[in-house]
Amino acid sequence: MELLGKSKQELRDYCVALGEPAYRGDQLYEALYAQRKFDVAQISNLPSGLRERLAAEAHITLPQTRQRFTSSDGSIRYLFALPIGEEKLTARAASVEAVFMPSEGRQTICISTQAGCAVDCQFCLTAQLGLIRNLTPGEILAQVLSPLEESKERLAPQTNVVLMGQGEPLLNFDNVMTAMRILLDPEGVAISPKHVTLSTSGIVPGIDKLGQEPVRPKLAISLNASSDEQRNALMPINKKYPLRDLFDACRKYPLRNWEHLTFEYVLLSRVNDTPEDARRVVKLLSPLPSVKVNVIPWNPGELPYREPSDAALESFRRILTDKGIPAFVRYSRGRDVMAACGQLALLEISKATPIVGIQP
Repeated sequence: MELLGKSKQELRDYCVALGEPAYRGDQLYEALYAQRKFDVAQISNLPSGLRERLAAEAHITLPQTRQRFTSSDGSIRYLFALPIGEEKLTARAASVEAVFMPSEGRQTICISTQAGCAVDCQFCLTAQLGLIRNLTPGEILAQVLSPLEESKERLAPQTNVVLMGQGEPLLNFDNVMTAMRILLDPEGVAISPKHVTLSTSGIVPGIDKLGQEPVRPKLAISLNASSDEQRNALMPINKKYPLRDLFDACRKYPLRNWEHLTFEYVLLSRVNDTPEDARRVVKLLSPLPSVKVNVIPWNPGELPYREPSDAALESFRRILTDKGIPAFVRYSRGRDVMAACGQLALLEISKATPIVGIQP
């Protein structure tokens, strides 16, 4: 029985099946997610007999940290080894990445929801991996819990989590939402929905489904183009869910009273960064009630694109803001260790520092 990733009710049911009171499941839930105890022997409020039985019959499986890559800006890219199943994945394939980014007053953790990605955005190195497999709820949560535990002596008061690593979260919907309910539960990992953002390439049925969830993260849309023709070339998923359908889903999305839709726009030099592009983006976004745009300069990789100039970045941003669309230039962190947006491709580089993973 794998315990990590199980809901409170599942843990209660499991304890009852073992002949224990249901409240023992509550204690397990708190120990795993609130206290970050990954060894049942450490859960001292459980009776010794139950701890011995759990040690024999249950597991708390954290991915092994194969390597960590520390950036000059303090960010850490984690290369996690995933369990190798019957599909006999290669060592490279059985890996996934997360990025821990400390800053004043907070830390942000960028996590993956799939190993690899099937969406095939042309400017993203992760797309070159293809889809390897979906991550389980426990594997998704571990990318938050492991860095928090490793950095527990120096954590800032606030933790942000962004589902912007490898994979398309809405194509692993059930596992992602199982993890999110635990992450956002005040009795679980206890991170506020205001501090968790799910980024999608525009999976329209998933957006509709997410909007019906009573407990959910904020939503961000990776736009990256100002027309269907342009987006078809950069993001082939647009052929299935074109801009008309995507923006219809955005208009219907039930925003909470404190919430806005975020649109991410990766700027590619001489591809999607012209003033005409910016004006088309304004036209797309103006009918929506509450939006903001993060303008992200493309991060270098072995792909046939170039970073935009500072002048193009500022011109693009100003056209949006002058038309009443809040827009901000967001420079990605960890670029020197391939930890920035679009760079997560399991690359092992010379700055790697092997560490011992947290083991149960």
